[in-house]
Amino acid sequence: MGHRRKAREYALQGLYMYEIGKKELGEIRTLDWLNKEIPDDIRDFAVTLITKSVENITYIDELIKTHSTNWTLERFGAVDKAILRLSVSALLYMQDIPAAVTINEAIELGKIYGGENTGQFINGILDAIKKSIAKEDSSDGEH
Repeated sequence: MGHRRKAREYALQGLYMYEIGKKELGEIRTLDWLNKEIPDDIRDFAVTLITKSVENITYIDELIKTHSTNWTLERFGAVDKAILRLSVSALLYMQDIPAAVTINEAIELGKIYGGENTGQFINGILDAIKKSIAKEDSSDGEH
């Protein structure tokens, strides 16, 4: 398993804990709750995903709501929300990671940790958000 995939799993766990109210951001970012040694590159990427997701959660949630046809955020499970939040955060704030990679990784996390159709569900929302971001970026260049 790649280092970034492991970091995404840690970020998923951290955002899940944040969602269900078990931990605050400061405590989650330490990754001490994992109770194991974590290589610096994995730690740094996981902490970045967690931090960017939580710091921008209102905007990220609005994007998710806007692109979730017939679903309210309250209907999403905590795992699905965590996967979507960390993935939207990567799409928005980590331009060095290709959008296709971010989406594929989210689908894989959904297959492992989510329900039967989580991968498809996540793919649809993230693809719509990716297109929305690309459209905004192209229109920004026209001004």
